Amino acid sequence: MSIQTSHSRASEKIIKIPAIGLDLTVRVDPSTTGGAFCFIDTVNAPGFGPPRHRHTETEVFRVLEGRYLFEVDGRQFYAEEGDVITVPGGAAHSFVNVTDRPARQYIMITPGLDAAAFFTGLAHVMRNGRPDTEALNAFAQTWKVEFLGPPLAIPPQG
Repeated sequence: MSIQTSHSRASEKIIKIPAIGLDLTVRVDPSTTGGAFCFIDTVNAPGFGPPRHRHTETEVFRVLEGRYLFEVDGRQFYAEEGDVITVPGGAAHSFVNVTDRPARQYIMITPGLDAAAFFTGLAHVMRNGRPDTEALNAFAQTWKVEFLGPPLAIPPQG
């Protein structure tokens, strides 16, 4: 594996997907890691997260701010600031920001995914709001991603 020196700056392009409350910045592009991994920095609006999905890449999430409800292969659990969550490739998963303020995660994806291209394409597909699962999967087919259903809902407080 050949790793190149890179320097991520706070002024890098932010990819926005309002339909799922996501602002995302690619911090380490897989082109600098020989495709071994990439890192993305995400901000999720309150009550938002991605649709349930699965893909071949493994993701390692580090919660930097806020609190999330995760679901991995049907098992739900909360993740707080400082927690690290590993989701193996092939696992069905989703998460939702359960706070009343933006929450932030730093995510490693391995092997590396061209996250800039994927999320820019996803933003285009979702430009008019959340499309149905069939439309999402038509986009995702080339990325070997399968969308399985809507985002998680925040459970009622009781």
